[in-house]
Amino acid sequence: MTDPWVALEPGADPGERVRVLRRAHETFTAAGTVPRPVRTVVADSWRRSARAGVGPDGAARVELSDGDLGAYRAEHPLAAVMPLFRELLGTFAADGEHLLAVCDAHGRLLWVEGHPATRRKAGRMNFVPGARWAESEVGTNAPGTAVAVDRPVQVFAAEHFIRRVQPWTCAAAPVHDPRTGRVLGAVDITGGDGLAHPHSLGFVQAVARAAESHLALLAPPQPQVDTPELTALGRDEALLCTGGRRLRLSRRHSEILVLLAGHPEGLSGDELLCALYEDESVTPVTLRAELARLRGVLGPGLLASRPYRLTVPVTCDVAVVARRLAAGSVTGAAAAYAGPLLPASQAPAVVRMRERLADEVRAALIARGDPDLLADWVHAAWGEEDLDVWRALAAARPTAAVRARLAALEAELAAPAGWDRAGRAAGTRHPAAWPGMPRTRPAGV
Repeated sequence: MTDPWVALEPGADPGERVRVLRRAHETFTAAGTVPRPVRTVVADSWRRSARAGVGPDGAARVELSDGDLGAYRAEHPLAAVMPLFRELLGTFAADGEHLLAVCDAHGRLLWVEGHPATRRKAGRMNFVPGARWAESEVGTNAPGTAVAVDRPVQVFAAEHFIRRVQPWTCAAAPVHDPRTGRVLGAVDITGGDGLAHPHSLGFVQAVARAAESHLALLAPPQPQVDTPELTALGRDEALLCTGGRRLRLSRRHSEILVLLAGHPEGLSGDELLCALYEDESVTPVTLRAELARLRGVLGPGLLASRPYRLTVPVTCDVAVVARRLAAGSVTGAAAAYAGPLLPASQAPAVVRMRERLADEVRAALIARGDPDLLADWVHAAWGEEDLDVWRALAAARPTAAVRARLAALEAELAAPAGWDRAGRAAGTRHPAAWPGMPRTRPAGV
């Protein structure tokens, strides 16, 4: 395969490929091993799906309907580019008996449009607006996998994890906020085997890039004074926008800037050393060398010493969330919270900041009791096993699906240590169990 993201090479026999994939899928579901012909992107997705507890005979759940769906769509950033999606993909979808679909960053379908007969057929597997097609819910599928791996991807036939989806082929590409680089969702084309062509993946990727360009034109003009912006929530490597540059920082440099942004008065070398390193044997020389490298990345004038501090105010998304919480704007804080702070960081001070901010947001959401905000939290990677928030959601929106998920979590957490919810020896944590986001156990366990 010349392009690992394309499902079918030109000239390949689709029928034979389907037979090979079906055998591979049965092998994986029976034995947990992936035969060699399966693409790496699909094999990795199958493994993530299985670890998330998705079964091959599962189905998508509709989470938003009627007024809730309409209100959510109206406020979503991708609403602004739906006319563009319809112009570029809508006619292609309708003429080719395909579907145009757009999902949010959690894999929740916001729009599904196209050929009426194809829509009715897709509706039988809940490929409808308001349904959640995240990988962690329905396994491998183009829109869900595209937002999971942040790459354009094509999924062909039996590459889908759930059997009822295997008659379909789809191609999707993530759409990013042009200012922050954050994934807003994905645009997808879904239909028959004819979509298993490199051109369909290239087409949907071009449409996603066009949408990002359009969003950039719609963005409000930037102020004349350049205030550096640091984005560190939900990212292992922070993004710094300053002086017209977008700098993706290393993990250590990300930790340093987050700490200095939170301490505008500055930190001494000893304070910074204790904040960054668990190992007491790390010397000040090591820290000074790291700061010298960071100064070279940032350029002159931004990082001062004695004490170490930033010479200009830096807008950090951590501070934005904290400020909105302090003002009582729970909805605004939840919207700005894109995930745990530098989730892979083990720097002691960053871990404390990460846990404190997450706990404050969780507490505010539980106290507010808004079912939509609670649902967004538990359907994000960091909140999928958050028992307290699931309980709050069950109290606010006691649907059968929510009660079933809560019961499953409580049963899992009540099981003997070292065993998962299926009664098997547990070897690894759930992939969505982000650092700094430990699951809570029921009272008395």
